[in-house]
Amino acid sequence: MTKQAMLAAIRRGLRRGPLSDAEAAMLRGRLISHPRQLIPARSRLPHAEQVALFIANVEKEFGSVVRVPELEAVPEAIASYLAAQNLPTDIVMAPHPQLRAVPWAIRPLLQLREGRAEASDLVSLQHAFAGVAETGTLMLPSAPERPTTLNLLADTEIVLLRASRLVGAYEEAWDLLRAEMGGMPRNVMLVTGPSRSADIEQTLELGAHGPRRLHVVLLEDTTA
Repeated sequence: MTKQAMLAAIRRGLRRGPLSDAEAAMLRGRLISHPRQLIPARSRLPHAEQVALFIANVEKEFGSVVRVPELEAVPEAIASYLAAQNLPTDIVMAPHPQLRAVPWAIRPLLQLREGRAEASDLVSLQHAFAGVAETGTLMLPSAPERPTTLNLLADTEIVLLRASRLVGAYEEAWDLLRAEMGGMPRNVMLVTGPSRSADIEQTLELGAHGPRRLHVVLLEDTTA
C-alpha cells in the first residue's frame, strides 16, 4: 500500500477529508516550535535529587543501578555485577567512543566484542544518550555507535549513563536530542526497566519482548 493510499484509508476511517490550509499551517507550526507539555513537579528538582529519583524509579521498575566515581571504576563494576548474577563475561558492546575510552584492560577476563547483538548474545553493553529522572527511563537513539539490537536481543542489558546526561523530564531529553543530533534518528527507544508483560493471566513475566535484566552503571561526572 502506498503512503497516499494509507492516508486516504485513515481519512475514510475518520470520516474526514484533507486538512484545510489553516489546519495544515497550525500543525506545521506545532512541529517546528515543539511546545512544552505539562512537566510534573516531581522532576523539577536540584540535580542531586534528580539522580536519587532516577535510581529509585529504575529500581521500582525491576532494574538495578550502581554508581561509580570515575571511568576507571566501570570494568570492576561490570565484572562484579556479572559475577553476582552468575553471568558469562562475554559482552557485545556498542562501538561508542565513550565506551572505547573505558580502560577495559583493568579486568582482562571481560571479553568484549563491538557491533550489533546476535540472538546468541547473553550480555550487551550500551551507551545511553540521556536519562529521565521522572520515570527512571533511558533514552537510546539508534545510531552506528548505538546499535538498536543491543537493546533487544541480549538477555541482560548493561547501560553506561553519565550523571551529567540525566535530566528531570522527557521534554528536556528531547531538547538535548534535537540540539545535538540535528533531527530525529531512525529510531528512539525509551527504556524503563527490563522488558516485561502481564498479558497472560495478569502474571508478570520478565524478558517478554527483550532483556530480562537491566543494569545501569551511573558514572558520577557532576559535582552537583
